Amino acid sequence: MRLLSEMRVPMVDVEALAAAQRRNLEALSAANRVALEGAQAVARRHMEILQQSMSEMTDAVRGTSASTDPQDRAAKQAEIVKASYERAVTNMKELADLIQKSNAEALTVLNKRFSEAMDEVRGMVAKKEG
Repeated sequence: MRLLSEMRVPMVDVEALAAAQRRNLEALSAANRVALEGAQAVARRHMEILQQSMSEMTDAVRGTSASTDPQDRAAKQAEIVKASYERAVTNMKELADLIQKSNAEALTVLNKRFSEAMDEVRGMVAKKEG
């Protein structure tokens, strides 16, 4: 920016250009922060799901080993497998929704700044033409 200022390039408002670049970097930083927070939330939730799954699996093994009747044991195992599958699908959807929400929030920050930047460019062009 200093180089442009020293060169005194006509039709370029160096201060406005520097301010716009600063706002661009701030928006990029904010979008990265939102994405990082989203990734951390997904990781925390994923860890909670893993801990819950391990606990449920331990309880299930204890529950099925208590039965001596093979048909009863098979029925319990089938129930456990079905319930585990349903929970896994629900958990995957929850994690996907968290990721999608985080991405949408980060993209909103960037889209807002892009729109502002285009308005700034239009304003600079209009100012120089007028």
